[in-house]
Amino acid sequence: MSAVPVYRWKLAPDGLATRRQLRALGLRPGGQPVAAQLERPRRRRGPLVAHLYRLDLARPVRPMTPARRVALDRAMTARRTCPVCGRDAGYVLPVHLGACVPCADSDRYDSLRSV
Repeated sequence: MSAVPVYRWKLAPDGLATRRQLRALGLRPGGQPVAAQLERPRRRRGPLVAHLYRLDLARPVRPMTPARRVALDRAMTARRTCPVCGRDAGYVLPVHLGACVPCADSDRYDSLRSV
């Protein structure tokens, strides 16, 4: 049995919100523990579970600073850059391929992957 209360889908009391709901309000959990769980039943699998946080303990979202924006841009550029051809693919590279789609289909990539 869990230590937090569990509510059925759409039956959570006022004053509790999920992370997405907090974000839509410009808030974040701010290090508080999970106050409750929300369960949505499914037919053939276990229920979907969402953690709920108290609104009165939530803190405002930290503002995006110029340094954080630069770091985020660099990280996203690294996720789009193909390690084989070195070009920006224009999309986040699939992890299971490890390269852009044209390079993953080429024979050159197969020879590099076997090394």
